[in-house]
Amino acid sequence: MKKLTLFLISLIAVVGCACTMTKASDAVKEYLEKYSNQDPEILVELDSLTKEENFTDEQSESYKEIMKKQYTDLKYEIEDEVYNGDEATVTTKITVYDLYKAQKKAENYKNDHEDEFKDENKKYDAQKFFTYKIEEMKKSDERVEYTIDFKVIKKDGKWVLDKVNTEDLEKIHGIYNYTND
Repeated sequence: MKKLTLFLISLIAVVGCACTMTKASDAVKEYLEKYSNQDPEILVELDSLTKEENFTDEQSESYKEIMKKQYTDLKYEIEDEVYNGDEATVTTKITVYDLYKAQKKAENYKNDHEDEFKDENKKYDAQKFFTYKIEEMKKSDERVEYTIDFKVIKKDGKWVLDKVNTEDLEKIHGIYNYTND
Protein backbone atom coordinates (compact mmCIF):
# COMPACT_ATOMS: atom_id res chain seq x y z
CA MET A 1 0.00 0.00 0.00
CA LYS A 2 2.96 2.26 -0.53
CA LYS A 3 1.15 3.73 -3.48
CA LEU A 4 -1.59 4.88 -1.13
CA THR A 5 0.76 7.60 0.02
CA LEU A 6 1.27 8.63 -3.60
CA PHE A 7 -2.50 8.68 -4.01
CA LEU A 8 -2.86 10.90 -0.98
CA ILE A 9 -0.18 13.25 -2.20
CA SER A 10 -1.74 13.41 -5.65
CA LEU A 11 -4.96 14.59 -4.08
CA ILE A 12 -3.12 17.75 -3.21
CA ALA A 13 -3.75 18.75 -6.82
CA VAL A 14 -7.46 18.72 -6.06
CA VAL A 15 -6.90 21.47 -3.51
CA GLY A 16 -6.32 24.20 -6.06
CA CYS A 17 -10.01 25.13 -6.38
CA ALA A 18 -10.80 28.76 -5.77
CA CYS A 19 -14.40 29.72 -6.16
CA THR A 20 -15.66 32.90 -4.57
CA MET A 21 -14.52 32.24 -1.05
CA THR A 22 -15.43 35.02 1.36
CA LYS A 23 -14.01 33.21 4.38
CA ALA A 24 -11.04 30.89 4.69
CA SER A 25 -13.31 28.18 6.08
CA ASP A 26 -15.25 28.19 2.78
CA ALA A 27 -12.19 26.73 1.04
CA VAL A 28 -11.92 23.98 3.66
CA LYS A 29 -15.63 23.20 3.42
CA GLU A 30 -15.43 22.96 -0.37
CA TYR A 31 -12.44 20.64 -0.14
CA LEU A 32 -14.07 18.28 2.36
CA GLU A 33 -17.35 18.33 0.45
CA LYS A 34 -15.46 16.96 -2.56
CA TYR A 35 -14.88 13.85 -0.49
CA SER A 36 -18.39 13.71 0.97
CA ASN A 37 -20.01 14.15 -2.43
CA GLN A 38 -17.60 11.77 -4.16
CA ASP A 39 -16.45 14.41 -6.59
CA PRO A 40 -15.25 12.95 -9.91
CA GLU A 41 -11.70 14.25 -9.26
CA ILE A 42 -11.54 12.23 -6.06
CA LEU A 43 -12.94 9.10 -7.70
CA VAL A 44 -10.51 9.32 -10.62
CA GLU A 45 -7.62 9.41 -8.15
CA LEU A 46 -9.10 6.43 -6.31
CA ASP A 47 -9.35 4.50 -9.60
CA SER A 48 -5.72 5.35 -10.36
CA LEU A 49 -4.62 4.08 -6.98
CA THR A 50 -6.35 0.73 -7.29
CA LYS A 51 -4.91 0.22 -10.77
CA GLU A 52 -1.39 0.86 -9.48
CA GLU A 53 -1.76 -1.52 -6.57
CA ASN A 54 -1.37 -5.23 -7.02
CA PHE A 55 -5.11 -5.77 -6.40
CA THR A 56 -7.27 -8.30 -8.14
CA ASP A 57 -10.39 -6.85 -9.79
CA GLU A 58 -12.48 -7.98 -6.83
CA GLN A 59 -10.06 -6.48 -4.31
CA SER A 60 -9.98 -3.25 -6.28
CA GLU A 61 -13.76 -2.94 -6.26
CA SER A 62 -13.96 -3.78 -2.55
CA TYR A 63 -11.29 -1.24 -1.69
CA LYS A 64 -13.04 1.47 -3.72
CA GLU A 65 -16.32 0.74 -1.93
CA ILE A 66 -14.60 1.04 1.46
CA MET A 67 -13.12 4.40 0.52
CA LYS A 68 -16.39 5.67 -0.97
CA LYS A 69 -18.13 4.81 2.30
CA GLN A 70 -15.34 6.61 4.15
CA TYR A 71 -15.79 9.69 2.00
CA THR A 72 -19.59 9.71 2.16
CA ASP A 73 -19.66 9.28 5.94
CA LEU A 74 -16.91 11.81 6.66
CA LYS A 75 -18.14 14.32 9.23
CA TYR A 76 -16.48 17.62 9.90
CA GLU A 77 -16.93 20.73 12.00
CA ILE A 78 -15.07 24.00 11.61
CA GLU A 79 -13.86 24.88 15.08
CA ASP A 80 -11.83 28.04 14.54
CA GLU A 81 -10.43 30.41 11.94
CA VAL A 82 -7.37 32.49 12.66
CA TYR A 83 -6.41 35.16 10.14
CA ASN A 84 -3.01 36.71 9.64
CA GLY A 85 -3.29 38.99 6.63
CA ASP A 86 -3.59 36.86 3.49
CA GLU A 87 -3.04 33.65 5.40
CA ALA A 88 -5.37 31.76 7.69
CA THR A 89 -5.47 28.59 9.73
CA VAL A 90 -8.80 26.78 9.83
CA THR A 91 -9.02 24.31 12.68
CA THR A 92 -11.37 21.51 11.72
CA LYS A 93 -12.50 18.45 13.64
CA ILE A 94 -13.18 15.45 11.40
CA THR A 95 -14.70 12.08 12.20
CA VAL A 96 -13.90 9.11 9.98
CA TYR A 97 -13.88 5.32 10.12
CA ASP A 98 -10.81 4.01 11.90
CA LEU A 99 -9.31 2.07 9.00
CA TYR A 100 -5.88 2.28 10.58
CA LYS A 101 -7.08 0.11 13.45
CA ALA A 102 -8.55 -2.41 11.00
CA GLN A 103 -5.30 -2.54 9.02
CA LYS A 104 -3.25 -2.91 12.19
CA LYS A 105 -5.53 -5.73 13.39
CA ALA A 106 -5.05 -7.49 10.04
CA GLU A 107 -1.25 -7.10 10.26
CA ASN A 108 -1.24 -8.54 13.78
CA TYR A 109 -3.40 -11.45 12.67
CA LYS A 110 -1.06 -12.13 9.74
CA ASN A 111 1.95 -12.14 12.05
CA ASP A 112 0.25 -14.64 14.38
CA HIS A 113 -1.18 -16.84 11.58
CA GLU A 114 1.46 -16.77 8.86
CA ASP A 115 0.49 -20.17 7.45
CA GLU A 116 -2.96 -18.89 6.48
CA PHE A 117 -1.34 -16.48 4.05
CA LYS A 118 0.89 -18.94 2.23
CA ASP A 119 0.25 -20.58 -1.11
CA GLU A 120 0.49 -24.30 -1.88
CA ASN A 121 4.29 -23.93 -2.13
CA LYS A 122 4.46 -22.49 1.39
CA LYS A 123 5.37 -19.04 0.08
CA TYR A 124 3.76 -15.85 1.35
CA ASP A 125 0.77 -14.93 -0.84
CA ALA A 126 0.18 -11.17 -0.73
CA GLN A 127 -3.18 -11.57 -2.48
CA LYS A 128 -4.50 -13.70 0.38
CA PHE A 129 -3.41 -11.05 2.83
CA PHE A 130 -4.86 -8.16 0.76
CA THR A 131 -8.19 -9.98 0.68
CA TYR A 132 -8.10 -10.51 4.44
CA LYS A 133 -7.10 -6.91 5.17
CA ILE A 134 -9.81 -5.52 2.90
CA GLU A 135 -12.38 -7.70 4.66
CA GLU A 136 -11.24 -6.32 8.02
CA MET A 137 -11.52 -2.79 6.67
CA LYS A 138 -15.03 -3.50 5.38
CA LYS A 139 -16.14 -4.56 8.85
CA SER A 140 -14.82 -1.39 10.43
CA ASP A 141 -17.56 0.74 11.90
CA GLU A 142 -15.52 2.24 14.71
CA ARG A 143 -14.86 5.93 14.21
CA VAL A 144 -12.00 8.18 15.18
CA GLU A 145 -11.78 11.97 15.53
CA TYR A 146 -8.91 14.09 14.36
CA THR A 147 -8.20 17.77 14.45
CA ILE A 148 -6.62 19.25 11.35
CA ASP A 149 -5.24 22.76 11.02
CA PHE A 150 -5.75 23.56 7.34
CA LYS A 151 -3.57 26.32 5.92
CA VAL A 152 -5.49 28.67 3.65
CA ILE A 153 -4.09 31.55 1.63
CA LYS A 154 -5.66 34.43 -0.24
CA LYS A 155 -4.81 34.43 -3.95
CA ASP A 156 -6.24 37.02 -6.29
CA GLY A 157 -8.81 37.97 -3.65
CA LYS A 158 -10.03 34.38 -3.13
CA TRP A 159 -9.33 32.00 -0.27
CA VAL A 160 -7.72 28.76 -1.44
CA LEU A 161 -6.52 25.76 0.48
CA ASP A 162 -2.76 25.46 0.62
CA LYS A 163 -1.13 22.07 0.17
CA VAL A 164 -2.52 19.45 2.52
CA ASN A 165 0.27 17.42 4.08
CA THR A 166 0.42 13.63 3.97
CA GLU A 167 -0.39 13.23 7.66
CA ASP A 168 -3.62 15.21 7.28
CA LEU A 169 -4.57 13.28 4.14
CA GLU A 170 -4.05 10.05 6.06
CA LYS A 171 -6.39 11.40 8.74
CA ILE A 172 -9.07 12.15 6.15
CA HIS A 173 -8.71 8.61 4.81
CA GLY A 174 -8.80 7.07 8.29
CA ILE A 175 -5.39 5.40 7.93
CA TYR A 176 -3.32 7.77 10.08
CA ASN A 177 -1.04 5.96 12.57
CA TYR A 178 -2.19 7.74 15.72
CA THR A 179 -0.30 5.33 17.98
CA ASN A 180 2.84 7.43 17.47
CA ASP A 181 1.23 10.61 18.83
